[in-house]
Amino acid sequence: MSGSETKTEVLMIADAEMEGLPAGRGKSATNKNACTIFDQYVQPCLVELLGTTLFVFVGCASVIGNVGAGAIQPAVAHGLALGVLIMVFGPISGGHFNPVVSLSIYLCGGMELPLLVPYVLAQMFGGMTGAGLAKTMYPSTLYTATLGGAFNAAAVTGDLGKATLAEVMMTLLLTMVVCMGAVNSRTRSEWAPLCIGLTVTANIFAGGVVSGACMNPARAFGPAVAANHWNLHWIYWVGPTCGALLTVSLIRLLFGDQKTRVVLK
Repeated sequence: MSGSETKTEVLMIADAEMEGLPAGRGKSATNKNACTIFDQYVQPCLVELLGTTLFVFVGCASVIGNVGAGAIQPAVAHGLALGVLIMVFGPISGGHFNPVVSLSIYLCGGMELPLLVPYVLAQMFGGMTGAGLAKTMYPSTLYTATLGGAFNAAAVTGDLGKATLAEVMMTLLLTMVVCMGAVNSRTRSEWAPLCIGLTVTANIFAGGVVSGACMNPARAFGPAVAANHWNLHWIYWVGPTCGALLTVSLIRLLFGDQKTRVVLK
């Protein structure tokens, strides 16, 4: 066999592997890459969108349809919904459903930077969608009387400093439970979804009469858009963000494992 014939056969075999039956390898690699991108980036954002929609819907509906004057119905509804959603969707996205939770998890090393902004955007859209669904479901008179589940710090307390402090402390507790229970390797627990849901319930019981116990800018933003109620809305961004940053500082400096701490490793 001549050298030219050998080269021709090699080229034909190479072309067959690229285009023929063994060419499935190339297509399989492409499909695998596409699946990997979907699993790592697209699907988690979709889950955050859906999960936040469901959480805010249940939260707003529990406030609008609250049959009693107390906080029992909203507290239990928020806590149960969040715990169940984290248990179901946590393996896909982590089950954040809260911009300051995503921020604290990222700063504690529990998620990648490229996911942070998409997560927050998905959560904000989810908040608006959930609040809009609650508005559609309830009669307009009942919806208007409760502001559609939107937070109204001025009606709850006249002291904005106390309301902001309440949001800081309650979010500190929530994000501490999230990061220590789901991110920090030494304290990670399978009971984290239940603990997080119970923390939300406890916070609503403890601070609902002071600030409304938001702890979640997406939970505040969605109903504010649906009801067009923006009175003192900044409290529900500043308070939770400061609480999350306090959590990150404590974990990074004191309570995190050796991988998480930035000092005394």
